Amino acid sequence: MRLLYAPTSPFVRKVMVCAHLSGQAERIEWLDSAAHPVRRDNRIAAHNPLAKVPTLILDDGESLYDSRVICEYIDSLGSAGIFPPAGPARWKALTRQSMGDGLLDAALLARYELTARPTEMQWPVWRQALLTKVTACLGAIEAIAPELATAGPTIGEVAIGCGLGYLDFRFPELDWRASHPAATRWYAGFAQLPAMQATLPHEA
Repeated sequence: MRLLYAPTSPFVRKVMVCAHLSGQAERIEWLDSAAHPVRRDNRIAAHNPLAKVPTLILDDGESLYDSRVICEYIDSLGSAGIFPPAGPARWKALTRQSMGDGLLDAALLARYELTARPTEMQWPVWRQALLTKVTACLGAIEAIAPELATAGPTIGEVAIGCGLGYLDFRFPELDWRASHPAATRWYAGFAQLPAMQATLPHEA
């Protein structure tokens, strides 16, 4: 399998955390790309009309995207049980994945407002509204933190963990730990998992 990636993408990290947890990481070849919200990279677009990472190219040439699809596919190849079978546990895990992904979507758009949009076109009210979503997600994570697993995590924990890791990487000024002690305690353990340590984001 080949993965079009960016070393700073939290959604790529989500895929690779699942790959490590399910024992599939060594089967994945990394393909360089330059994903950007405005500048289209034809290396990605050749396999994904959205030209976004992560995009996984299977051995038969078929492409899978986005992270939600890729993570479930990778989990199907192993036995980590990242995606629970049909039932209440699955819906809870998928809903928590949506919250983690939503936090990331809002954080990424808030970052793009400053890094991808010309200064004269930036809209501070819009950016603040996005950060309000991030803050609301942090409050929800704080409320469920005592229920979150470190051993045998589901896709819910993976998405939330990658979300908190992205805030550390790109938004240190938010200092999310200061007012979220339960989430801080959970993440302190989760961040030490080998799958998380092996996938730390970095600048290219």
